[in-house]
Amino acid sequence: MIATQAVTVHVPVDVLLSAHFSSEQIAQELREALAFKLFAEGRLSGGLAAKLAGMPRVLFLLKAGEHGIEWLPFTNDELRRELAEI
Repeated sequence: MIATQAVTVHVPVDVLLSAHFSSEQIAQELREALAFKLFAEGRLSGGLAAKLAGMPRVLFLLKAGEHGIEWLPFTNDELRRELAEI
C-alpha cells in the first residue's frame, strides 16, 4: 500500500466553470503541472514525478519531452553515438 497525504486546493467555482473543468479534471491538471515543474527543476526523479502525475514513467518522460523538458543527459550527437554502439 502506498502512503498518501491529501492536500486541499481551493479553486473558485467561476474558474472551474470558465475553464470547463470538473474538480477531478482540475486536480489531475494540477498534479501533472506540479510533476512536470518539480521534474524540470530536478527536485523529483522521473519515476516519482510520473507517480505524482498518475501515469506510467515512459509516458511521463515522453510528455516531458513534448513540454520541452530535457531529461536525457546527452546532447543529440552524444545520443546518436551511444545508440550507434548498440
